Amino acid sequence: METGDDLDAVLADAWARLGRATGERRRTTGRVALASVNARGGPALRTVVLRSADPAARRLEIHTDRRSVKVAEIGADPAVALLLYEAADEVQIRVEGRAALLPPGPALDAAWAATPGPIRAAYRAPGPPGTAIADPALPPPATDGSEAGRENFAVIMLAVDRIDWVRLVPGADRRAVFDWTGGDLKANWLIP
Repeated sequence: METGDDLDAVLADAWARLGRATGERRRTTGRVALASVNARGGPALRTVVLRSADPAARRLEIHTDRRSVKVAEIGADPAVALLLYEAADEVQIRVEGRAALLPPGPALDAAWAATPGPIRAAYRAPGPPGTAIADPALPPPATDGSEAGRENFAVIMLAVDRIDWVRLVPGADRRAVFDWTGGDLKANWLIP
């Protein structure tokens, strides 16, 4: 998308790229990395799959295993950052915000219902992600549409406070920041 020198167009471009990174469409844009604060107070970074991007609500959605370390980290400190890089266009998008688990209820039930069987299988692992095992060849969990694994399914909702957009193209480098921290949007060009 050509953004020129229009901050509104840059913000629309950032959200469009985040939207393209959701679900199965991520294969064309790459994955995103989510950083939280670990128990030692340092950064904890991992690749995640965005499930939705809602610019009107300034919200991103990520599905995860409730037993994962990132869930505990977010519970202790909701400050997170997310990074998307699209090499083809040399565009980097950094997002800062606050994360929270979606509480039990209709929205969580709908997210589970929309999760295909093969993806549901990931939530049926015999232990939390990162658990030490003796044999790396665990038998694959069943991929039917059963409710097994439902209790391990969680949805992380990321409330976006800041977007930092950078495009590095020789002779046309651009960087802009969009900050809602005080409530109202503050948009500015920055030196790349």
